[in-house]
Amino acid sequence: MFAEIITIGDELLIGQVTDTNSAWMGRELNKIGIEVHRVVSVRDRADEITEAVDDAMNRANIVLVTGGLGPTKDDITKQTLCAYFGTELVFSEEVFENVKRVLAGKIPMNALNKSQAMVPKDCLVINNRVGSASVSWFERDGKVLVSMPGVPQEMTTVMTEEVLPRLREKFDTDVIMHKTFTVKNYPESVLAEKLESWEVALPECIKLAYLPKLGIIRLRLTGRGRDGLSVKLALEKESRKLEEILGDDIFDEEDTPLEILVGNLLKKKNLTVSTAESCTGGSIAARLTSVPGSSEYFKGGIVAYSNEVKEELLHVSSVTLQERGAVSEETVIEMVKGAMDTLKTNCAVATSGIAGPGGGTKEKPVGTVWIAAAYKKEIITLKQETNRGREMNVERAGNNALLLLLELLK
Repeated sequence: MFAEIITIGDELLIGQVTDTNSAWMGRELNKIGIEVHRVVSVRDRADEITEAVDDAMNRANIVLVTGGLGPTKDDITKQTLCAYFGTELVFSEEVFENVKRVLAGKIPMNALNKSQAMVPKDCLVINNRVGSASVSWFERDGKVLVSMPGVPQEMTTVMTEEVLPRLREKFDTDVIMHKTFTVKNYPESVLAEKLESWEVALPECIKLAYLPKLGIIRLRLTGRGRDGLSVKLALEKESRKLEEILGDDIFDEEDTPLEILVGNLLKKKNLTVSTAESCTGGSIAARLTSVPGSSEYFKGGIVAYSNEVKEELLHVSSVTLQERGAVSEETVIEMVKGAMDTLKTNCAVATSGIAGPGGGTKEKPVGTVWIAAAYKKEIITLKQETNRGREMNVERAGNNALLLLLELLK
């Protein structure tokens, strides 16, 4: 069973608003056995909306449309869909009562708000309990088109409470299951070569996808079929084979962010952690503290961008800085020790490098980052030398720092 998603709004195409709706819908549809084959974004133009809808209705069983349902003149989705399905807008007293309830005490009723009660005549209209824009459910030749508001909170509410249950009831779908493994120590091409003989022998019901991130690769196995037990057994069998091939290079059998994996281990072992960051500018500390409950194990971080701060707060030797430089193994070792000493923690990570775009030398080109992780008296280091631009260099360094700490904690 296949679906297509159409998102409507000029703001999406100029980058003013990020489309998070499609990703959320894709995940939720997948859970009930519906695959999204295409996502299309179009402007608030009737001809472009019509073309996108017609293309999608010719290809997919289910078309989900978000956006363009507000009370202003640029919101033309309802009118455009009426023209496409050969119907007209009519006033709905039931929808109007819902609009009044939603707006009560918040926004005064005017003609524009009242126009939200104008709905397509020949479709199923579903009230939106958290917004004024209703949902329109059209059917044609066994296919379904659902038009929903583009506001994420409203879309997720109506999808969860109304649309997904109706789709599940109407369509007989396959079972879709996923298993994700997170792998370290491999470039994507090398990993693909190592897995080639296993991958080509996968049964028809199992597919493999490579999802690389900076410094790690996620392998997603997807099982699909009519019988849930058969899919589950096939997925488990291939998962065991993959584990035998990769061994300890698999460090997580979910798609769990590194900061959560680290946090879970720190809590389990009743340990505390601190950070000493130069080129990563506090981004590792930000990731660690983004996890709810991180106050149990994260004590603090020092962003030591200058040599003076490295010396005064992290106790890095001036001799080390002069003779080995700020970007050196010796410096990050002293930084990680200094973080544990200053902030009184059991563990720490430290980074110092040249994120770019400038600042590199022949000996230490842009992208060179030294990273250290410490657990009590044990310290391990890594030299990162890949230059992918400032933002990616910093993100990769953060991933590598957390991976080093994971290695120590495990």
